[in-house]
Amino acid sequence: MNKNEKSEIISEIKELLESSSAVYLTDYNRINVEDITDLRTQFRKEGVRYKVFKNTLVKRALSENGRYTKLADHLTGMTGFAFTTSNPIAPAKIINKYFGDKEKLSLKACYIEGEYFDSSQLKTLASLPTKKELIASIMGSLDAPVTGIAGAINAVFRDLVNVVDQISKRQAA
Repeated sequence: MNKNEKSEIISEIKELLESSSAVYLTDYNRINVEDITDLRTQFRKEGVRYKVFKNTLVKRALSENGRYTKLADHLTGMTGFAFTTSNPIAPAKIINKYFGDKEKLSLKACYIEGEYFDSSQLKTLASLPTKKELIASIMGSLDAPVTGIAGAINAVFRDLVNVVDQISKRQAA
């Protein structure tokens, strides 16, 4: 690889780092081609870009970029990189599921929205709700009081109609 190719790859890495809301480092040792293809498909469905770069090029990009500095400590061995802009928890869920199913592909470390997490926190990250799930939960919570008020008003009208009906039956008898 010549100097121009290296600088292009470093530029690509820096661009991915700048545009991502989350960056995950994985150890993909012991994974065969079929499994990595399946894994890439799962990542793609969630809008995650999974790439493999030379660790030395990533170290250089990290030092030039100045962000995600703690990741440099984990750049040893076979390292895969997951970048996401929209759903920062999706890679954790995929990595956790894949590790649980096949006991391959482990998390080395990650940054989510500027916060550093190491491999011991994978299960916690994977159990977090996605942005869509959080929004749905909040909307449900906001809707609950309105639904309760509507139910209470309906109950008052139902009781009123029942009272009027009882009075009309007494007067008719």
